Amino acid sequence: MILDLLDSKEFVKVNEISDALKVSAVTIRKDLSFLEGKDLLYRTHGGARKQSNFAFERNISEKEEVQVEQKIAIAKRATAFIEENDFIILASGTTMHYLARNLRDFSKITVLTSSMKVALELCNNDSIDIIQLGGGVRKSSGSVVGPFSETILKQFSCNKLFLGVDGIATDFGLSTSNAMEAHLNNLMIESVDKVYILADSTKINKRGFGKICDIQKADALITDPGITDTDFKILSDIGIEVIITDN
Repeated sequence: MILDLLDSKEFVKVNEISDALKVSAVTIRKDLSFLEGKDLLYRTHGGARKQSNFAFERNISEKEEVQVEQKIAIAKRATAFIEENDFIILASGTTMHYLARNLRDFSKITVLTSSMKVALELCNNDSIDIIQLGGGVRKSSGSVVGPFSETILKQFSCNKLFLGVDGIATDFGLSTSNAMEAHLNNLMIESVDKVYILADSTKINKRGFGKICDIQKADALITDPGITDTDFKILSDIGIEVIITDN
């Protein structure tokens, strides 16, 4: 019955379950601990969730195997918001790599990036000017972070940022699993006119270790049809333009 309640709600409180099942809160806490031990739910302060709301760091090779179709569709959709003569920032992540592959039909754009994979992909296109940030290399992501990256970034002003994140939460903001990358991403946001978040719907209501910024700093979210109507409304009411891919 507890699992049935969690199927119908994203989060349930101990007292809700206790009232519904007419048993003590102590009994419910024991039941939740038992179910968590079976990997059937995640305990949180005062209740439980069906899935963890924490985004853990994963190697880029692992990320390349997850939500592939959604990421490709999101990347293709993002190209509609890039125009000739734009100066754009592409942050790191697998979705950014897919986006770089789609920048074939432009005769003149400038791309600043922290991702070595993105830079290498763009080297195949003579019409794109590339600025690769320097700094310490995060081998797990193939991107650079740290004070050297931040110093170089501060020398530029771009009009658009395309940013992948590990978590989107209204009560925490935009986040990623690496604190140094979060700080660099925050500086990227401060150096552009418009911020596009590229994230599949599994990132919504998740938190990464490092907070990038409050969610209100995002201008638009490009995501897949997996986003719920409730989350769509919440984000739209905040003032974020939610753009959903066709598939």
